[in-house]
Amino acid sequence: MIYCVEDEDSIRNLMTYALEASGFTAKGFPDSVEFFKAVAEKKPDLVLLDIMLPGKDGLEILRSLRSDPATAKIPVIMASARGTEFDKVTGLDLGADDYLAKPFGMMEMVSRIRAVLRRATPATVAATLGFDGLCMDPNAHTLTLDGASVVLTLKEFALLRLFLENPGQVFTREQLLEQVWETSYVGETRTVDVHMGTLRTKLGRWGSHVRTVRGVGYRLEVQP
Repeated sequence: MIYCVEDEDSIRNLMTYALEASGFTAKGFPDSVEFFKAVAEKKPDLVLLDIMLPGKDGLEILRSLRSDPATAKIPVIMASARGTEFDKVTGLDLGADDYLAKPFGMMEMVSRIRAVLRRATPATVAATLGFDGLCMDPNAHTLTLDGASVVLTLKEFALLRLFLENPGQVFTREQLLEQVWETSYVGETRTVDVHMGTLRTKLGRWGSHVRTVRGVGYRLEVQP
């Protein structure tokens, strides 16, 4: 189920039509009030969320979703006609999983949604990953630090998993964009830096193990 929060009726109807024609189930909502009523009844698999909305705007809605453990892991794609770097960075910093700048084509929208959903349901793996009290369970999509649960966005989780699977390897910002955001994603390397900053903050003392390699990118340093 895909929820589309868009106040313009014609755009919202076109989005839900395109999604249903592509095999998804979709519902549209003009504002936060109707949206949160629906979320309380049934949680969606993904939310396509416009920034400019009457009443509570998209960024406020995103902040509410991420602050509630019951909805914190729902994938969210932001959409906005403004398309400024400030809007993109703000949305990503709050935990959005991708960003669409209006006007966008329906085929692009469907492609982005499929890509985000693929990343939200990774292939099953056998073992946990971690070191020194940091434990990631890719199967359950959970992270604990000294036994305490920590909530990461999909991108943060994917970044940390990549580093844990490849300790000591240096990844350029371009490589991280390709592997975490996939090659179809077109974005600035600033996107990577923003996510690395929020990831380090959430990791606390473990964040110091994620090192910046000046002029190159990032790597995870774990002492044997």
